[in-house]
Amino acid sequence: MDLEGFAKQKLRESAKEEEIIAEMSSRIMEIKRNRIIREDAEALSRAILEEAKRTIDLKDDIFTEIKSGVRMGEFGVGSRGMGDFYAHEKIGEIIGATSAVVDSTSLSDSGVVRLPIEGKRKKDDAGKGKGEREGKEKFVVVTVDGMHSRLSDFPFLAGFHVARAALRDVYVMGATPVALFSDIHVADDGDVAKIFDHIAGISTVSDAADIPLVTGSTLRIGGDVVIGERMTGCVGAVGVADAVLSREGAKEGDVILMTEGAGGGTISTAALYYGEPEVVKETLNINFLRACNALINADMVRRVHTMTDVTNGGIRGDANEIAKVAVVKLVFYEERVRGLVNEQVLGMLERHEIDYLGVSLDALLIISPEAIAEDVKKVVRSEGVRIEEVGRVESGKGAEIVVDGERKNFIPKFRESAYTPVKKVVGESSIENFEEMKRKVDKAVVEAIYKRNKVIKMLEEKEGGNQKREARRK
Repeated sequence: MDLEGFAKQKLRESAKEEEIIAEMSSRIMEIKRNRIIREDAEALSRAILEEAKRTIDLKDDIFTEIKSGVRMGEFGVGSRGMGDFYAHEKIGEIIGATSAVVDSTSLSDSGVVRLPIEGKRKKDDAGKGKGEREGKEKFVVVTVDGMHSRLSDFPFLAGFHVARAALRDVYVMGATPVALFSDIHVADDGDVAKIFDHIAGISTVSDAADIPLVTGSTLRIGGDVVIGERMTGCVGAVGVADAVLSREGAKEGDVILMTEGAGGGTISTAALYYGEPEVVKETLNINFLRACNALINADMVRRVHTMTDVTNGGIRGDANEIAKVAVVKLVFYEERVRGLVNEQVLGMLERHEIDYLGVSLDALLIISPEAIAEDVKKVVRSEGVRIEEVGRVESGKGAEIVVDGERKNFIPKFRESAYTPVKKVVGESSIENFEEMKRKVDKAVVEAIYKRNKVIKMLEEKEGGNQKREARRK
């Protein structure tokens, strides 16, 4: 429970202070039980209320939180559907153009920067050293993935799957992962052992893939003002490459290959909350990592055009993201895709009427020239991983899927497939005022850019003042 948020909500509702303190104290006692006495609960409530009063109505726009009036859940942020994709596009707008080779505008899950080239400086005609250096160009690939929010009570699984997800995102850029890092936040009442259980899951993947977990951070969610046992966190990965792949690489005439998918955090969550925990064990593998490593070792990533993991809203989401940035049409054959979903996983999804095309399958999708498709399959199969052709790239826009010989539009839903009982209640469909919410989000983006530019200008003015003071000293 967010005590600070509760206090500010009550203040906005003009509730009396003593009523706020009494209700907050009761909530604290309810959660902490015999770990706190009434007097201390009341003292904590008074302190939180005092801090809330001091920060609820600051006037300076640098401190004041931007408000859109659109809630995360309403807009579908984090639900891997239309609202989520839209929000990520807007993030790219705020960041703007960068010096990166691949940044958020590509809709890729990883970013890429160019390393300075090592080696001797090139000589000009007069034999003098120039700025450019001779040598092999190198790229650094960086990514970060958040753990599945519903795996808070299963820290080991959360760690395993988020670590594997981070490594996948580096591999699909054509890079070799060299390090992992983590960040874990546990609410005030959470058991300390959650940290160790989570790290054990991460280090299982680290050891199996021989990629070291080198650093991280451990904090409480909200410090003293959030109570409960919830856990959240992320794992990041860093890789290096001589050349990188991006989603823009898909070309007309390419074929689409896919490996077997058994899912990760999403499928584990579905299995746990639908009472089929035995399916979770199907997700515990590193097939994806082994397949990618084999492709890199065979220098195949220089010959394929695009690689991605089937995650964000399932194939529905990934297909449309790739089609958008590459300006092509992706066509899939449903029967072939279905054949590459792990049998136990597919059976569970069908029993609970979960659209397997709209959930994260954690399969590897490769788009390559047709001429090398058999070579790609051979390399992947050498690792004991199944792979087949599941579609083609054509001219046009968007994505289509062939079902029983009939072509159909293949678009993401407002949210990913509802894969838990709670998500079934929330639903997958867009709400009527989505366009209105988008306009409100757009306005908030403009305000965020204004705030950023204002502070940048302030920093430049400070820097100019510092330089003048330094010159006077000299």
